[in-house]
Amino acid sequence: MMQTVSQWLWWDRLWLPANVSWSDLEDNEGRVYAKASQLYAALPCALCLLLVRYLFERYLATPLANVWGVRDRLRLIAESHPILEKYFCSQARFPSQADVKSLCKKTSWPERRIQLWFRKRRNQERPGLRKRFCEASWRCVFYLFAFVCGVLALYDKPWFYNLKEVWAGFPKQSMLPSQYWYYLLEMGFYLSLLFSLTFDVKRKDFKEQVIHHIATLTLLSFSWISNYIRIGTLVMAVHDSADILLEGAKVFNYAKWHQTANAIFVVFTLLFIVTRLVIFPFWLIHCTWVYPLDEFSPFFGYYFFNVMLLVLQILHLYWAALISRMVYKLIFSKLEGDDRSDEEEDDSDSPKERNHKLNHINGSGARGRTNREKGK
Repeated sequence: MMQTVSQWLWWDRLWLPANVSWSDLEDNEGRVYAKASQLYAALPCALCLLLVRYLFERYLATPLANVWGVRDRLRLIAESHPILEKYFCSQARFPSQADVKSLCKKTSWPERRIQLWFRKRRNQERPGLRKRFCEASWRCVFYLFAFVCGVLALYDKPWFYNLKEVWAGFPKQSMLPSQYWYYLLEMGFYLSLLFSLTFDVKRKDFKEQVIHHIATLTLLSFSWISNYIRIGTLVMAVHDSADILLEGAKVFNYAKWHQTANAIFVVFTLLFIVTRLVIFPFWLIHCTWVYPLDEFSPFFGYYFFNVMLLVLQILHLYWAALISRMVYKLIFSKLEGDDRSDEEEDDSDSPKERNHKLNHINGSGARGRTNREKGK
């Protein structure tokens, strides 16, 4: 049965044009083709990137956060209460009004106190500003490195300047070493993002992020196996270009360099629109929908690849709406933080608690000034 399933899964007519078989994509005559078995290398690459990320955040991003004065917000700890803790861990982090009233009867607490307890408890599990700073720094550095690698792998290739060259001789196109390493780097990175989703900063578009990472890995895997490598490298380079500025804007925003962050965000918005809403759909997707028909008749793999690209484009439209809302806030109000982040809630219910926070902040500032004076 497994053999039958494998034969259907790797049926030539599904993934390759007519009159082309998998045997035609075996190394010969000096040509080297991508192989499905090479995709396994993405797993150790992802693990290596997770290690590099840990070292980067600990020994580079954290000291940089100290230099720029990036500090976590002081949080009030929720008092220990077994009934509320059990409800929080096993049922819901956001209790309904009916559940709040039920908890009032069980704990003999007023509604306001219960709601405040849940706000404090939720804040305890939210990542601090330093963690967000470190994550954004890592992604910014990686996207910059990946984009430079992509440009170096593409700048001297004819299909970088003429998209019709993407399909010249397809699928019998020899794989280049630069393409291999570029693919391996990108696949390892997105696989590492999937591994780290559970402990990374959770954002409002968490589900969309999961869909994006899975769609990206599916596209990269399929394009690798079916030798869609040329168009795959172009898609990766286009996506990385705008992400550099997005993460850079976050880094400066967390460091309170708001004017710099806003300027970078405006440039990012323009670049996002050009790359994701113009170049990607009207150049790259047009290249994958129209130009291949001059070389071969449509087949399942042709439709599969283009549908996956359309899934990415739908996500681009969703994120474009989020970005537009952030630009609106930037122009007409004060933009703080990442609009996709799970922001902290106000857990100060009384003047005493608010004064406690203010005294802590003022005390930290006074101690800092005293230490600087001693240093002089």
